[in-house]
Amino acid sequence: MTKSKAIDAPRKGPNIIVLGAQSGIAIEANRVLASQGANFVLTGRSEVRLREIAEDLKARGAGLCLVRPGDLSRPGDTHAVIAQYVSDLGGQIDGVYVYFGVLGDNDLAKTDRDTFLRTMEVNMIAPADWCQASAGLLERQGRGALIVMSSVAGDRGRQSNYVYGAAKGGLTVLVEGLAHRLAPSGARATLVKLGFVDTAMTTHIKKGGPLWTQPAKIAHKLASIVSKPHPSVMYLPWFWLPIMTIIKAVPAFIFHKTKL
Repeated sequence: MTKSKAIDAPRKGPNIIVLGAQSGIAIEANRVLASQGANFVLTGRSEVRLREIAEDLKARGAGLCLVRPGDLSRPGDTHAVIAQYVSDLGGQIDGVYVYFGVLGDNDLAKTDRDTFLRTMEVNMIAPADWCQASAGLLERQGRGALIVMSSVAGDRGRQSNYVYGAAKGGLTVLVEGLAHRLAPSGARATLVKLGFVDTAMTTHIKKGGPLWTQPAKIAHKLASIVSKPHPSVMYLPWFWLPIMTIIKAVPAFIFHKTKL
């Protein structure tokens, strides 16, 4: 990951590391945090886009906004990088948000090994690496929150997206374990299972109906996780909990007759 200069001076709001700041969901949640005077380290692929986001956050009340462009899926020494980000924010952090991922092409992944492995790498291996590094730092700090985006796709394997779902299911178990590990220290971890959200990741999917939501509609809930305890696993929007409870309860001999 490469360094870039800070934008303006720090304020007294929470110190936040955002892994995947170019995500549409991240942008909306960070705008809420910016209104609270948050200080940010913003990471992602495009330095130009990160600087645009940083300027927008500053206009909305953010304090320090550091941009750190790079490929999060191939991060190098995550422990050293996270430690540097914390140092850049003054030595203490309140939250690490992990947003990055890719839906991938499930049909191609059935036969193309590179596509299969890349989908698993971006959605499970790389986020897990960042989570491990972040959790260790939060544990030593004795405070702060790790907030990780996952998906309802990880709740049950379905023929239409089982590769992506498997990656998210693995990430879910990892973060649940980290939440258990962190609990005695005073730090915490929350895994957010997202349903259908209208973002760049889902541009190719036909949208409409009550199950779809916009990033701005879940932004306040995501932003609140850093400042007060939430369940270690939560669904956004909330109605996906009963939906997935039913889907997981359907017997296999019935489920296998569906086209989900």
